[in-house]
Amino acid sequence: MTDRVIAEIQVAPSPPGTAEDPHAHVEAAIAVIQASGLRCEVGALGTTLEGDADTVWATLRAAHEAMLAAGATSGISHLKVASVNRTMESLTRKFR
Repeated sequence: MTDRVIAEIQVAPSPPGTAEDPHAHVEAAIAVIQASGLRCEVGALGTTLEGDADTVWATLRAAHEAMLAAGATSGISHLKVASVNRTMESLTRKFR
């Protein structure tokens, strides 16, 4: 078993943001992921990150909590987590 994982998170806050910044609560979650030091890639429907399992799991939780702390009254985080001996690059290289 590997201690490295690749994960994808899609946060779905309600509301997604404010009148001034329609995606503020989503962007709060992304900011936490980007500040984590993990390799990450923001996509149109979610953010993918990779690293050691403990840091990834902690970052997923922190991202979920960040959307709520930013002002969302509720939210759901959709997660995909893979324990694989691969990297994001090795899985996407062929298609880029």
